[in-house]
Amino acid sequence: MIGLDWSGLMSAGLHGLRLTPREFWALTPIELQIMLGLTKVSAPMGRGRLDELLAAFPDKAKDVNDG
Repeated sequence: MIGLDWSGLMSAGLHGLRLTPREFWALTPIELQIMLGLTKVSAPMGRGRLDELLAAFPDKAKDVNDG
């Protein structure tokens, strides 16, 4: 995942990106990245990586003190 470049985002209008607020907020993150010409995007997490995280950080059963 890439960090959000606020200064780049705020200057997007200078690069021909003219959207109404409604159009902007309706965009998906990948649509906005494509429109801004961002190419350093990582693939979404796959099931294999999720399984690795679940194994490394398993849910713990609640006890009577957890509310």
